[in-house]
Amino acid sequence: MKLRQRLAAYLVGLHAVFFALALWLYHERPVVVIAVEALLVASAAIGIALVGRALRPLDYARRFHDLLADRNYAARLQQAPGDELAGVVAQFNGMLDALYQERLKLGEQRGFLDRLLEATPSAVVAFDFDGRVSLLNASALALLGLSAPEGRTLAQCAQDDAAFAATLDVAGRQRGRDLLLQLDALPLGESRLLVDADGRRYRAQRSHFFDRGFARHFLLIEELTEELESSEKATYEKLVRVLAHEVNNTVAATGSVLDSLLYYQPQLAAADSDDFGTAIEAVKRRNASLGEFIERFTRVVKMPAAEPRPNDVRAMVEDILRLYREPCRARGVALEWTRCDPVGLPSFDRNLLEQALLNIVKNAMEAVDASAAESGTGGGHVHLELAREDGRVRLSVIDSGNRLGEVPAGQMFTPFFTTKKGGQGIGLLFVREVLNRHGFPFRLAASGQGETRFDIWMKTDER
Repeated sequence: MKLRQRLAAYLVGLHAVFFALALWLYHERPVVVIAVEALLVASAAIGIALVGRALRPLDYARRFHDLLADRNYAARLQQAPGDELAGVVAQFNGMLDALYQERLKLGEQRGFLDRLLEATPSAVVAFDFDGRVSLLNASALALLGLSAPEGRTLAQCAQDDAAFAATLDVAGRQRGRDLLLQLDALPLGESRLLVDADGRRYRAQRSHFFDRGFARHFLLIEELTEELESSEKATYEKLVRVLAHEVNNTVAATGSVLDSLLYYQPQLAAADSDDFGTAIEAVKRRNASLGEFIERFTRVVKMPAAEPRPNDVRAMVEDILRLYREPCRARGVALEWTRCDPVGLPSFDRNLLEQALLNIVKNAMEAVDASAAESGTGGGHVHLELAREDGRVRLSVIDSGNRLGEVPAGQMFTPFFTTKKGGQGIGLLFVREVLNRHGFPFRLAASGQGETRFDIWMKTDER
């Protein structure tokens, strides 16, 4: 029974007792008894009315509770005119208005945050209290190649192929898997430079925020590949220009002095003249070699802009095969196609791309030769593949040299870094510049099966 009903029952019961006592005295003083009975009825009615008014704040509190339970913060409590409980009603309505304004503010902030997360190029991954993925923005889904990672940890996503987008190939899943494991191992409060299997570089930071009094972690990931490559290229160009200027000036002056010295050769004794001429010629050859050496560096800086046109990529590769087939045969290296699909006519600058492929095939041949010399087994292979995949053309050079098995991906395409004895570290830099100017994605990595793969993807003009 409610409090209002109990109070009403108490008043009715009390007045009923007085009413019965008054009836007992009715025969002695009937007029007085009737008057008392009327007063008792009026008292009971007034008491019940006062109880109702006294308990009205409880009605307001109940309706306020119902509005909170329904989250209907826009509604307001109504009051009768002249109600002395106007202050209570105003207080309840003030609280509802404050809750409505706070909810509206939080909703606007949440909407702004959602739009900000979707628009930002940085990848954002938020976790729940148990370290499971609870939120990813569009950049994170694209960067990590995930489709439905919610409710799983990063380590679980890395182990489950179902967490990755169905459009990803095996190499794409492996790239995402490597990056997920690195992100999962990132300590709280640290920012690190991460490198995936393709050599692409990222800045990742793990931090936290508080939700209902408990800490939740989140990751911010920003790709720096283009920024770092641009910075490296600018530094490399500046260095090469300075070196070329100084070396060319020295080579020109030295060559002029050497030619002048040869003028005095006939004035020497016959026995000394030959030695003098031989020494001068040797120095001139070294001087010319130094000029050629620096010219190879400046070739990357002075590279012309690409002029893509539809070209027969198979015919271009066949020319390269004819060029290197005899040197490979002499080294015992098998140079051949293992797959050659009809792929149409991709658009590229033949002169630039052919020079880049010459570097790639030459590096592969030399890697196989060096590996065979070290192992003493001899032989090896350089295989080429031309395939159509997902509307793109894939050109691959695969060698058995496996010189990249122990090389970190972050060192690939770094200026002056090389795995060849006596190498200068500019061949891959030239290749990267050519491919970037064409907008062709590429990957150079160990396959994990004792081979090194250089994959290039290009678009075809065929529909």
